[in-house]
Amino acid sequence: MTAPISTPLTPYATLLGFTRYVDRTGPTKANFVGGLRRQRASRSGFNPHGQFVKALKADIAFHTGGTHLAQVVDVVKPRWRPLYQTLVPGATAWLHSLGEPTGVDLAQTRDALAMLGDLPIKINPHFGIRYADGRAEAVRLHFDEAPPSEEAMLAALHLTARHMDAVLPHAEPVLVDVRRGITHRMPDGAKPDEIERWLAGEAAAFRAIWSAAA
Repeated sequence: MTAPISTPLTPYATLLGFTRYVDRTGPTKANFVGGLRRQRASRSGFNPHGQFVKALKADIAFHTGGTHLAQVVDVVKPRWRPLYQTLVPGATAWLHSLGEPTGVDLAQTRDALAMLGDLPIKINPHFGIRYADGRAEAVRLHFDEAPPSEEAMLAALHLTARHMDAVLPHAEPVLVDVRRGITHRMPDGAKPDEIERWLAGEAAAFRAIWSAAA
């Protein structure tokens, strides 16, 4: 009986995975990419933030200013309750920072596939928001205990902006640090060409590590 031929895993990253990768240095980069590759091979992975994001979107869509966020802590599985209790205050503060609830609506975003050299990266904001004056933002949420590093922030915002025509036309990309309720935007002095070259180098190294882990 002929043994089945295994199909090589094509290098691939989500925006979250790639930004976490660029945030690392030295040997931790290789360990991280190896972990992503194993996770992809086993098709494992679980997102504990799903109900949280749903509640946050509901508060925006229904102009309820944090009611759904307050309620989700009581309905989430007990193992995730401490996490949600930690996240809710910052998320509620961010909601309030947007202004009057009736002045902000939920906007539909679409995923996009970015190519950095030969590395495909899935660009997937959590949702979009549209203000009464017509401005729109594509929102990516940062849930980690530590604030986003400058490298992670630049990578996330640059790659999202690069594909904004597909994600949410005419919108601005923002990265929201949920635990602290802080919105990060692309710095005024950022140089897109330099960021692009830096990310291209990171992507080439990512591919090399991925292939070496085969």
